[in-house]
Amino acid sequence: MKYSKTYALFSEYGQIFLGIVLASIGLKAFLLPNGFLDGGVTGIALLVRTFVDIKLSYLLLIFSVPFLILGFYTVSRRIVIKSIISILGLALFIHYENFETITNDKLLIAIFGGLFLGAGIGIAIRNGSVLDGSEILGVYINDQFGVSIGQVILIFNIILFGITAWVISTEVALYSILAYIVTAKVTDLTIEGFEDFIGVTIVSKKYMQIEEAIMNDLGVGMTLYKGTRGVGNSGKHEDFDIIHTIINRIDMKKMHRIINEIDEKAFIIEFDVNNVKGGVLRHYIDKKKSKVLPKA
Repeated sequence: MKYSKTYALFSEYGQIFLGIVLASIGLKAFLLPNGFLDGGVTGIALLVRTFVDIKLSYLLLIFSVPFLILGFYTVSRRIVIKSIISILGLALFIHYENFETITNDKLLIAIFGGLFLGAGIGIAIRNGSVLDGSEILGVYINDQFGVSIGQVILIFNIILFGITAWVISTEVALYSILAYIVTAKVTDLTIEGFEDFIGVTIVSKKYMQIEEAIMNDLGVGMTLYKGTRGVGNSGKHEDFDIIHTIINRIDMKKMHRIINEIDEKAFIIEFDVNNVKGGVLRHYIDKKKSKVLPKA
């Protein structure tokens, strides 16, 4: 048990270290040499650096302090401590790294700078840390006023990029927005993974055939609910099973084809799934091993 905890701790901080390296590459090799900005606290530090002769690493630490203090009262101390370590690590890497400019193409700079930075931020967040204090601000405002974290960060960055367009140039602001969009998307992909899942609820008289077809042809887990058909003016009808399952988005057309072949009048509800854990959701069952499907 002690060994596993030690291994988990080293793994966590090892991945955070990797995130710091990737984020610093995105900043020092792409965005910073070309005057591009990122969103959040890093963006503020980059913006201020264009007017004052202070190293970015110092500015990053200075502007992170208020958000870390706020985080002390809004999130767990463990997250704050790991975030302090992460931000210090990022500041040190930015201070001592000396990457040569890889390209002068502004489009490539925005895309690849955002890619490295987003991957670094995403890896850090997956391991319980943040490299940017604006996420902590989002958590605080969400707790106090009910505004979503995503909306808080969006408004924060709209103001930041608006100031950039006004005091520096519209072109820099536009390329910075592109870099931020890439960063945000890659961060999401790093945190959530590349698998995109859809929840499906199926109501049909031929639920037994549909259940068997899904099990045999798709090999996914499912949960069956007991339901009663036709509650309304026509009164209650026979009991039946409601099928609930989660599949990868790429299999949706095959799912529809399977259902339509059995019951064209089946009632189907689809909804996005933000996260799945456990069961057989992360891997489809090997039909060669077993025809018996455990319920999700």
